Amino acid sequence: MKKAKSQSNRQQITAGSLAVFLLRSVIAGLALAFIILYLWPSVSQRFSPPPQPTTQAPAAPVSYADAVDRTAPSVVSIYTKSVELTQVPARLQRIFGSQYVARSIPKLGSGVLASADGYILTNNHVISQVQNISVGLWDGRFAAAQVVGSDPETDLAVLKINLTGLPAAPLATDSNVRVGDVVLAIGNAYGLSHTVTMGIISATGRNDLRSVMYEDFIQTDAAINSGNSGGALINYRGEVIGINTRNLGQAQGAQNIGFAIPITMARDVMQQIIENGSVRRGWLGALFSDLPLSLQTDGSALRRGTQIRDVTPDGPAWTAGLRPGDILLSIDGVEVNDARELMLMIAQRKPGSRVEFQVQRGSESFETYATLIQQPPLR
Repeated sequence: MKKAKSQSNRQQITAGSLAVFLLRSVIAGLALAFIILYLWPSVSQRFSPPPQPTTQAPAAPVSYADAVDRTAPSVVSIYTKSVELTQVPARLQRIFGSQYVARSIPKLGSGVLASADGYILTNNHVISQVQNISVGLWDGRFAAAQVVGSDPETDLAVLKINLTGLPAAPLATDSNVRVGDVVLAIGNAYGLSHTVTMGIISATGRNDLRSVMYEDFIQTDAAINSGNSGGALINYRGEVIGINTRNLGQAQGAQNIGFAIPITMARDVMQQIIENGSVRRGWLGALFSDLPLSLQTDGSALRRGTQIRDVTPDGPAWTAGLRPGDILLSIDGVEVNDARELMLMIAQRKPGSRVEFQVQRGSESFETYATLIQQPPLR
């Protein structure tokens, strides 16, 4: 009996010793692992899952009210009247004493206060052949406006009002805009002053509408309705990036395709009109066209350039040795592939500027230069 009891005690001691040994081993192992991870963090990083890249796009503003508040007070509503002659039916001509009767037709437009002293940017078609130009301001005031000058070639005009306390618009320093940027149009849509519409920039550099001579339009899907012409196209900061000018209407089957003149072009035109009464543009004395398909390939290579269609005798192009049929490859080192873009590049240079051309004539190429002169009045 005593022998069995002694054997049981020995078994309990052995089991207890084993448990203590195992516990001490586990504690020692955990301590060693902690020391290793503490002293060598790279070891833990090696076994940690790699960080996941952040793909979430930055959140868009929930409101553009601050941008509108910054610019809307500088957008004005323009009210004009035009005179239209209507033919009188033969049976009534004796009563009216004439074959035609004049009637006054009200017209709407918008403008942007570009300076605190009352200069307003708008479209030429808003004030062309109209009478009694009246401007309505954000604060409810009205004023008669005088035409300082206009530029039909870009569809821009400058007005002047004589009021104080005018809020000048924050004009963007450049027109460096991207397709997809959020924009807002502000104007006198259908007589509803300071209407705001929102969209994005759909395209830039549109120059194939054939609406005016010099085109470099910003295209947007922000609604530009009747009366919006001359109003502001602004970015999300409230800076004016363009002057709204036209849209493609329902008659053409279009929806939300509008256009604005970049503020860089509008500002330059305004400054020249204020300083000179008109816009001074460089003139080469040549007409251009895009390369026909027959000339766009030269063997296996794709040919670039713009073809000269006509040259004015004794003009700068003629003096420089340029002739019809020549292909202009570059102007001042810049490759040219679009005829209307080339016309704009030349027009934006001042009279007296020297421009250099790389020219292809048949199988030969050469370089020449021309000195631009003042563009003559367009017929």
